[in-house]
Amino acid sequence: MGLSVSSLAHDHEHFIKQQLEQIERGLHPSVTEDEELVRRALFAVRNKSVVFGRYIATNGVLYTTVQDVRPTEVVFHFHSNIIVCNCPQDGWCRHKVSVILSLYQYLESVQDWAAKWRSKKGVNLHLLASERTPENWLAMVNEVMSHLLPVGRQMDHYLFSTIYENAYTKLRKHLPFEREWQPLYNLFMEIAILNKLWQHLFQSESALKNDYFEYFFDRRFETIQNYVYEIAGKSRLFATDPFFDVLQEIVRELLVERKFHISRRLNLYLLFWDTIFIEKRRAEDEQTILLEYMNKPEDHPNVSEDVPISTVLNLFYILLKQYDKLKANLHSIGTAQLEVYLGLAKFASSRNEEVASDLLLKAILPHLDTFINHHLQPSRRQAFVRRIHLLYDAIELSEQEELLLYSSFGVHGVQPYSNSLLKAERYEEWVALHLLFPSSISYLETCGLKEVLDHDPGATLPLYHYYALEEVNQKSRMNYKQAVRIWKMMKSAAKKSGKTNFWVDYIQTVRNQYKRLRALQEELEKGNLLA
Repeated sequence: MGLSVSSLAHDHEHFIKQQLEQIERGLHPSVTEDEELVRRALFAVRNKSVVFGRYIATNGVLYTTVQDVRPTEVVFHFHSNIIVCNCPQDGWCRHKVSVILSLYQYLESVQDWAAKWRSKKGVNLHLLASERTPENWLAMVNEVMSHLLPVGRQMDHYLFSTIYENAYTKLRKHLPFEREWQPLYNLFMEIAILNKLWQHLFQSESALKNDYFEYFFDRRFETIQNYVYEIAGKSRLFATDPFFDVLQEIVRELLVERKFHISRRLNLYLLFWDTIFIEKRRAEDEQTILLEYMNKPEDHPNVSEDVPISTVLNLFYILLKQYDKLKANLHSIGTAQLEVYLGLAKFASSRNEEVASDLLLKAILPHLDTFINHHLQPSRRQAFVRRIHLLYDAIELSEQEELLLYSSFGVHGVQPYSNSLLKAERYEEWVALHLLFPSSISYLETCGLKEVLDHDPGATLPLYHYYALEEVNQKSRMNYKQAVRIWKMMKSAAKKSGKTNFWVDYIQTVRNQYKRLRALQEELEKGNLLA
């Protein structure tokens, strides 16, 4: 019995139309290569170059051949929604498209579909790219993104990367030949696509507040960061100034007019102003615009309510060395925004702006305790403390400020506080700290136990006593052996500090106190601690 292609097409109508929708999203009529691909696929359909072979109904697999320059096999897996072609081209090729259209002609008019697809052509990307202006580059992005993101269509989170890569691939075909222009073009396209995608996601009420978007953004941020550093390390052409002006506008738009993930938007904004936008004139202009946003909100309804503009202004007070304005602005600091202020402090420190760094870190100090213990997730606290301690270590703190800092750190700041106490040669306080936050002998060694032994061995005796008794209270021979090892260290410290008599009295007292623990007595004998 022969294969009925018409029946097959009607049986899998949903699959065929679904694939056509993906073709419409994946192939853009304004892209010369895409237009040529569809033209050749239509030619194959009209020329009856698609030959339907066999269909295995149980597996839902259709074998077809396209009579091209050489015969090409295309296999449809209807059950798993997969189309495989043995040509070397990735993604959509003319062979896959021609088979889809050959099936579609049994459902509706291929000619009508082709006319509808071509009607979406706005401008020719090649013509836009031929005249190098920032307006043309933006028009190229708008043309591609308007095709990939129809107005109002919600987007599933798993499509973020696919749509982004699809748009970037089409635009990358128009990369300038001159090497000095290429990093700027790549950066411009990355930022412009991200901005349009973010705008569409919010306007279409798609899922923005999810882990997948954060992962997607972080990957894009790494790529953007690489392009930024590449540009920062090279001299600029005068002809590129208008492109940086438009980039400044897009980056501001991403910060001010988009919603959600404010910390990531701020990181992106900070990256550009730390590395790319280095002119004083540019910083003064940006400061003026932000002040306008803050002072006349009624004139700027698109400004997002989650943007702390007064906080962002601190960035420009640092860049322009307006320390009095920075100091005045820090009176309104809030715990919820502390991570942003710490980012600004890190920014000031990286630029060797010691006055600004000092002002920021000391303003943050009273809020640290609440932020660490109530706002941060427990899993982030240790790494956070380690990171910000490096900032505080670079400035001068009074004794009271130092105590406030380390009390805010709590148990997460034991190691940095230990190092601070060692620098100040406050060995008894070092011991008291580790009695307050007990851990283990191995952790004590990472915190500087050897240095305390070298300078004040007598101060360590209470520590060894505490940890040895902790092992004894476990009441197992293995723990008794560990207790004896600790007592050996204590014996050595006592001998080094000239407290041999104290040691003899101490170990005799321990032996009498635990005389009923036979296994412990045996380990004490083996350890030769009584001699």
